[in-house]
Amino acid sequence: MSFLLPLSAVAAQTQLERTPLTLELLQERLSKPILREGNLTVDLREMVIDLRPENGSFRDAFYQLLRKELQKAGAKPLGLDLSYSVIQGDFIGSDLGLRTPLYAQAIAPIFTATEQAQLESLRLVCLQSLAMSNDKPLHVYALPNSKDCRSLLATDANSSGEINVFRGTLTLVNTRFNGQVHFLNTFFLQSVDAQNATFLQTTNWSEARFSRLVSFMNATFRQASNFQGSIFFDKANFKQVQFQEIADFYGSFFAQTANFNQALFKQLAKFNKVQWQSNTNFSDVRFANQVQFTKANFNQFLLLTEATFEQAVSFREAQFNQPINLHGASILNLADFSDASFAKNTFLNVSGLSFNSNQAKILGNLGQIGKMFCVTSLQGNQNILRNLGQNFRQQQQIADANQLEYTKQRLRLIELSQSLLRTNINSASINRLINLGFSATQADAIIKRRAIRMFRYSNEILTLADIDLETYNKLNNRLSFTEPLALGGWILQAWSLFALTLLLLLSGYGTNFWLAFGVGGVAIAYFGLLFWLVDRYRRLRPVVIIPTYYETVSILIGFSCLEFFSLLAIFRNAEQPWLTLGCLLLIIIPVPITLIVRLYQQGRYHDLMDVSYFTEDGTFRQLRLLIGRLPVIPRNSTFRERYMPLLSDRRWNWLNYYDFSLNNLVRLGFNDIRLRDQHLPGIIATLAWYQWSLGVLYITLILWTLSRTIPGLNLLIYLK
Repeated sequence: MSFLLPLSAVAAQTQLERTPLTLELLQERLSKPILREGNLTVDLREMVIDLRPENGSFRDAFYQLLRKELQKAGAKPLGLDLSYSVIQGDFIGSDLGLRTPLYAQAIAPIFTATEQAQLESLRLVCLQSLAMSNDKPLHVYALPNSKDCRSLLATDANSSGEINVFRGTLTLVNTRFNGQVHFLNTFFLQSVDAQNATFLQTTNWSEARFSRLVSFMNATFRQASNFQGSIFFDKANFKQVQFQEIADFYGSFFAQTANFNQALFKQLAKFNKVQWQSNTNFSDVRFANQVQFTKANFNQFLLLTEATFEQAVSFREAQFNQPINLHGASILNLADFSDASFAKNTFLNVSGLSFNSNQAKILGNLGQIGKMFCVTSLQGNQNILRNLGQNFRQQQQIADANQLEYTKQRLRLIELSQSLLRTNINSASINRLINLGFSATQADAIIKRRAIRMFRYSNEILTLADIDLETYNKLNNRLSFTEPLALGGWILQAWSLFALTLLLLLSGYGTNFWLAFGVGGVAIAYFGLLFWLVDRYRRLRPVVIIPTYYETVSILIGFSCLEFFSLLAIFRNAEQPWLTLGCLLLIIIPVPITLIVRLYQQGRYHDLMDVSYFTEDGTFRQLRLLIGRLPVIPRNSTFRERYMPLLSDRRWNWLNYYDFSLNNLVRLGFNDIRLRDQHLPGIIATLAWYQWSLGVLYITLILWTLSRTIPGLNLLIYLK
C-alpha cells in the first residue's frame, strides 16, 4: 500500500525502518564486507545497535568481534559504515583501533609502508610545532606536550607511548548516537565521513589524528564536543555544523583547509593555541556565545565574511601571517586583538562591517591596530570608518583613531581623482563613449538609460542588455559614476584634490606630528642656507665680499645635520616618503631658486654693501614665541636704534640665519631677527616674505596636527 502514500511519508517510513543488530547478523556482515569506493567495508547501515549497560553481553561481543576484524595486521584495511544507524548507549570507538606503541626511533613494523609513512607524518607535525615553540614558552602550543609527540621526539630509545590506530574508513552519515562517543587518542589512517550525524551526548575526539579528509558537514553536537590537541592532516569540513554546547578545539592543528562555513556555535567556542597552516573559513558563522582564538596561529587567509559575533571574541596574542577578511561581519559585543602579531602585508578587511561603537568595542595595541584596518572603497564604508574612529577615541587611542581618519581621506582622494580624471558616464557624449571602447549600440543604450535615470553605481551598467561582462571588466576602471560637474564645480573639486593631497603628504592629514616636524625641519635648514648665501656671498669684484672658510664649513655642517634628522623623520613616518619629499621640494625650490638666480644675474649696487641685510633686537636675548612678527623692521627711527646689524665677524654668526628661518616659519626664535628697511634688494625681501607666507600655512598645519594628536588640546594656549 506504500504506493498510496506521499513520497515524503514513504521516505520517512523507510528511514525509520532500521534492523536491530544481533550477534548473528554482525557475524554475517563481518564475513561479507562490501566494496565501497575501492575499500572493503563492514556494512552496518540502517541498524539499531544497543550498547547500553543492560545489554552488556552483546556490547562486549560487539567490540570483541569488530576489534578482531578491524585490527588484523598486514591485511587490507577494513572500514566501518554505520550510516543511518542509531547507536544506543556509549560508543567507545577508540577500542576498535589497533593499539600500538610509538617509538622515537621507528614506527611499529606491523603496518604497511603507506601506513608507516602516514604515521611518520605525525612526527613531522610534532617537530614543526616544536620548532614554532622555540622562540615562545613551551605552553604556547599544546602538541609538543601530547603523549604521542613526547614519545616520537624522546631522546630515550626506551621511551614509548601508545595510540589507537583505526586503519580503515569510518562512515557515520546520518548516524544518531544516543550516548557518549569516545575516539580519544585515535589515529585515523583513512577518511572519516560524519555528514548529518547527530551526537546527543558528549563526544571526545581529544588528541585524535585524522590522516585523510574528515567531514562533519551538517552534523549536530547536542552536548560538549572535545577536539583538544587533535591533528587534521587533510581538509577538515565542519560546514553547517551545529555546536549546541561547548566546542573545544584547544591546541589543535589544521594542516590543510579548515571549513566552518555556516556553522553555529551556541555556547563557548575554544580555539586557543590552534595552529591553522592553510586557509581557514569561518564565513557566515554565527557565534552566539564567546569565542576564543587566543594565541592561535593563522598562516594563511582567515575568512570571517558575514560572520556574527554576538558575544566577545578574543584574538589576544594571535599571530596573523595573511589578511583577515571581516567583510560584512557583525561585531555586537567585544573584539579583542590585544598583543596580536601581524605580518608585514597583513590587514583586516572591514568593508561592510556591522559595528556600533556605542554598544561594542574593538581592542588592540596602541598605534598598531589602527593601521590594520582596510576597506575597498569609501562608498558604503564611511559609517564603519567613523564608528571605528569613535571606538578608539573613546579608549583614548588617538593614534589609531587618526590612522582611520587618514585611511578615510586617502580613499576620498582616490574618489576625487577618479571623478576628475575618468570619463563621467553620466555626461560623456556618444562619440566619447565610442572612442572609449563601447560599440555604437552600447553607447546609444547608455544615453537612453541615463536620460531616464543617471548611473550611481558601476554595476548598474550591467543591467543594460547590450553590455556584456567582458566590456564591463575592460572599461570599468576608466569610468566614473558621479553627478555631472559644471566648470565651477570641477574647479572646486580640483582645488579640494590639490589641498587634500598636500595635507596627506605633508602631515598625514593632521595625524602625524613627526612627519610635519620633519617637513618643517627641511624647510628651515634650506631657507637658512639661502639667507646666509644671499647675505654673505655678495660679489667677487671689484671688492670681494664672501664668507670665511670656517663660516662656510660650519653652516654646511649645520645644514647637513638639520637635513639628516628632518629627512629621517620623514622617511620613518611618511607612508610614501619620496612623494612627500617631492611635494615639499616643489614648494620650496622653484620660487626661491628663481629669485636667487635673478639676484646674481643683475648684481647688487647699493649703499651699505658691507653691512648685513639682517638685524637683531639688541635689547635682550631670549627664546620667544612671536606670532605676529613680520620679517622687515618698521620704518620708525626708534626701531633702527633697537635693531642692530648682525656681526659678521663673530664665529657663531651663521646660527642667526637658521634663527631667522625658524622665526619666519614657526614664529619661534632665540633672537628677534628681521630684515633692515634701507638699501635692501627687493628680491631678498620677496624671498623673506615668501617664507613668511609659507610659515603662516605651516604654523596652521602644526597647530591643527597637534590638536588632532593630543586629546583635549586647546589651540588658544598657543596664542596667549
